Amino acid sequence: MGNPLKLAVLIPCYNEEVTIKQVIEDFKKSLPHADIYVYDNNSSDRTIEYAKAAGAIVRVETQQGKGHVVRRMFRDIQADFYIMVDGDDTYEASLAPSMVELAMSGPFDLVNCIRRETEDASYRGGHRWGNLMLTGVVRKVFGSRVHDMLSGYKVFSRRFVKSFPTIAAGFDIETELTVHALEISMPVAHIEGSYRGRPEGSVSKLRTYSDGWRILMLILKLVRHERPMFFFGAITAALSALAIIMSIPLLFTYLETGLVPRLPTAILATGLMGMAALSLTTGTILDTVTRGRRELRLLTYLQYATYDGNKSDGHESTSEKLGINEAVVSHSNTEYLR
Repeated sequence: MGNPLKLAVLIPCYNEEVTIKQVIEDFKKSLPHADIYVYDNNSSDRTIEYAKAAGAIVRVETQQGKGHVVRRMFRDIQADFYIMVDGDDTYEASLAPSMVELAMSGPFDLVNCIRRETEDASYRGGHRWGNLMLTGVVRKVFGSRVHDMLSGYKVFSRRFVKSFPTIAAGFDIETELTVHALEISMPVAHIEGSYRGRPEGSVSKLRTYSDGWRILMLILKLVRHERPMFFFGAITAALSALAIIMSIPLLFTYLETGLVPRLPTAILATGLMGMAALSLTTGTILDTVTRGRRELRLLTYLQYATYDGNKSDGHESTSEKLGINEAVVSHSNTEYLR
């Protein structure tokens, strides 16, 4: 018998004393063989105390922001599959075995939980619209294989985690995770799960407008970094169109009279066209650089072998590897998006 399946449940936390104990207990029941890690992010309440009492492995990340916490977790923890979930008790832990089994069966490097609202208070005002808008922008630019980009409930393979070069600091980390999977064409799957409102006394740390703006700015930054020809090509088109619109009257006047009476306008149009040419050149050069960076990420990703359940024990079922009853595992609501 080879090495057993190693699972890690990752719970980033900031002031979640009301909910953290319940989250840990639920995941212990759903995934008895998993190591449960709680990474506290400068909580001022008793989150650490309650997490330790519930039996979790508790560590601390002092740099504020979910992005810093996720970077630390991915760097420190070794596992075959990683289940990342928010510590606010809004997701169903009972869905975790189905998500892990789906990740193993593909194998898939990312299994994302599409949130199905079960309560009116599941989303605060503006969150639903913001999620649809931001997910739609990413799907339009980077590919349409991921739904509900901002879901906080995901399963990752080892090769995903160890090849992920995160730069985000806050809640925009969810966008980076999605773009990473899309950019190197990782196998991705989805599963629907219920999403409920926070328990009474628990307060959301998400700031609707400021975090939404930060995510939008990250998307623009990622477009510039990962799709430079698209980004600078759009600037080129805009500058060129403006220069042409300004120069058409000048051209007709010149053809009629042989004069250029509005010299400043002519100079401005020439300058805009020069800037358009410079933008196109920049996009062309950066597109070559981006291709090299993408190839490097792909090579890093390929250094880690995909999980092969047959190596552990050919006679063990998936449920036995997860340490649960066969009846618990079901992924009838899954969808594999090519």
